[in-house]
Amino acid sequence: MSESFSAPPPWMAALEYRALGERAAMTMSLPALRRLPKGDGHHVIVLPGFTAGDGSTLPLRRLLRDLGYQAHGWRLGQNVGPTPKILQGLGALLDRIHQQAGGEPVSLIGWSLGGIYARELARMAPRQVRFVITLGSPIQMDETDQSNAQRMWDALRRFHDPEFKRDVRAAFRPPLEVPATSIYSRTDGVVNWRTSLIRQSDISENIQVYGSHCGLGFNNAASFAIADRLVQPDGEWTRFRAPLLLRGAFPRADRLDITRLPRVA
Repeated sequence: MSESFSAPPPWMAALEYRALGERAAMTMSLPALRRLPKGDGHHVIVLPGFTAGDGSTLPLRRLLRDLGYQAHGWRLGQNVGPTPKILQGLGALLDRIHQQAGGEPVSLIGWSLGGIYARELARMAPRQVRFVITLGSPIQMDETDQSNAQRMWDALRRFHDPEFKRDVRAAFRPPLEVPATSIYSRTDGVVNWRTSLIRQSDISENIQVYGSHCGLGFNNAASFAIADRLVQPDGEWTRFRAPLLLRGAFPRADRLDITRLPRVA
């Protein structure tokens, strides 16, 4: 077995308290965030991270509604991992919102583990999905890797569907058929930031922001990037470019060759 990704160091995990400041900053910035370009009203599903629920995504969903989107939570309770109930519920959720949207494709935003679900939904039903945005999602993780949520994951593993395996990194799977953006932070204190990088293509990209893992759903730079991505007309995807006045909020995205990431032999 080859090299594995380690969890972020303890000092970085301690910085996750920044999420409280990011939440407060979002509240103070709402007048400006609500002036971002309005969307076309399409439907957006927001999926929470591991151990979180719809309450964690409520601020982002409220902002999306203010910007004109039909934003939905997942209504599946606490995200305790890929249990049979959650996996079945995700498929039913996408079908229901897709029908509610009149058969138009739906955008998916997934925070952490929610982003892994979002990408799997897009693999399963690409015609129902318009766009995938992930927030600190460790899509490159496999069973050999570690995160600072590992103890909780191991404690709940007995409830997980054994067929939902993380034994192949996303780098070695076929790319998504729909546009995808990964928003991540190099100071993520929960997962190794390298695990959030996606293979760049004509319809995929990585966007780096400053912030914590637990605050990505409240992060002002992430909110700006999400709004900028969602406002694009269906079928007219272009790569993200931060406005000149905001470039300081967006460090240069990493361009690592993710096919050289560790993989199971």
